[in-house]
Amino acid sequence: MSPPTTPSRLSHARDLSRPGFYVKLVLVMLVNAMGVYGIMACIPLEEWGVLAFLVVTLLVVDYVYFSNRAIPAKYLVPGLIFLAVFQIYVMVNTAYVAFTNYGDGHNDNKSAAITQIMKTSDRRVDGTPTYPLTVLDRDGRIAFAIVQDGEAKVGDAETPLAPADGATVEGEKVTEVEGAEVLNLGQIQQRQKEVLDLRVSMTDDPADGWLRTDNGTMAYVAKSTLTYDEAADTFTTADGKVFKADPSRGLFVAEDGSTLSPGWRVNVGFDNFTQMFSDSRLAGPFVKSLVWSFAFAILSVLTTFAMGMLLAVVFNDPRVKGRVLYRALFILPYAFPAFLAALVWRGLLNREFGFINQVLLGGADINWLGDGNLAKLSILLVNLWLGFPYMFLVCTGALQSIPGELTEAGIMDGAGPLRRFGSITLPLLLVSVAPLLISSFAFNFNNFSLIFMLTGGGPNYPGAPYPLGETDILISMVYAIAFEGGERQYGLASAMSILIFVVVGLISWLGFRQTRKLEEVL
Repeated sequence: MSPPTTPSRLSHARDLSRPGFYVKLVLVMLVNAMGVYGIMACIPLEEWGVLAFLVVTLLVVDYVYFSNRAIPAKYLVPGLIFLAVFQIYVMVNTAYVAFTNYGDGHNDNKSAAITQIMKTSDRRVDGTPTYPLTVLDRDGRIAFAIVQDGEAKVGDAETPLAPADGATVEGEKVTEVEGAEVLNLGQIQQRQKEVLDLRVSMTDDPADGWLRTDNGTMAYVAKSTLTYDEAADTFTTADGKVFKADPSRGLFVAEDGSTLSPGWRVNVGFDNFTQMFSDSRLAGPFVKSLVWSFAFAILSVLTTFAMGMLLAVVFNDPRVKGRVLYRALFILPYAFPAFLAALVWRGLLNREFGFINQVLLGGADINWLGDGNLAKLSILLVNLWLGFPYMFLVCTGALQSIPGELTEAGIMDGAGPLRRFGSITLPLLLVSVAPLLISSFAFNFNNFSLIFMLTGGGPNYPGAPYPLGETDILISMVYAIAFEGGERQYGLASAMSILIFVVVGLISWLGFRQTRKLEEVL
């Protein structure tokens, strides 16, 4: 007689009689709703790569969470999706941008550049009518509405004029458009630059011109003063000057070297990487920032580790009274937000009104943050104040894990305190904290917030093409090139980001190799 079999019980996520299934159903429905919304948004923008990713992701999510054959994947899929979006995509996109001329003047493709060139070199077409203009705010964007041939039409920077169904027309002017706000004169004045810079194409054909305004109340048809020859890929001015497309630079260039702006994005190979060393205006600040980045990271790790370890050894001695109170006090700098602490120190180190100069040094005139060397010293001291509590905590935990028998054995062998520390305590301590020292180096190599909040990278180098300073490390230099300069160069900034990635990765690899050797020796 065979033993009675126990009926199998459905998972709570597949059992329709249990609330877990409905929780799963609602969550997956929300994911699908957001995914479908993203797919619909991708179609008009022609973002086919993102669309394909969303479609595949939704199929995978639906299969995994409604199948009983992919139980481990239920736990892995969310993390893998975030990994793909926030790590892999960012890395791949950064690598792609590093090999292009993407930046100010090269933000879009060639077709958009041609349209923009024609629109920025326009003039009114003689004999064309003038239209009473209604300025609209449509989803945060300025749009124009006019009455043409008795029909209300609306367009903006990206869409040409098109009939506006349901619009209200009074006389020859549009007074109301569904889904848009009609701006009054006060609102138009507040957004004057957007209104005056706007060009709304009359049709899909740029040759038909575009609508523009000089006062926000009347609009006229304008056309470019340049003639574009698609077959020859050239622009010709009214006086016969020819600008020919240069695919290697992404620009229209004349024989005398003058160019038309904007250009378009093209692949420039390793130009961004070589520019760091070949551009005489950039090479000097780059090499100095590279050296300072290494010096800052290494000295920060050494000083904070030395201070933290010293305090940990002292306050690990049971003969010290009130150790709990002291340990709590040492953690305070670590508990305070680093960027706020940097701002406080910036005020304390102020040359004219800072507490250090005025009170501690009796009114001394020391330019802590305005002199290059003193600014670097200030950064190291502030980072020591911010960083030693972390090392103190790490070393305290590591010291408490070292068996007391080893120290007692050293005493029995006649070793003094320094010999026991150098031969027993320090090697065992390094085995525990070496990976953390490597991560601390990587963190300080990219410690952007401290540099940005304390000195802003300054004092600046005179004559540099970007606002670069003596205390800039590589990551703050990347920020200055990408966002602070008069001409933003995302391609060059991305190339520098890749260099930082390689340096940190190489140092980490070497560090972990040395850590394994230390473990093998012990």
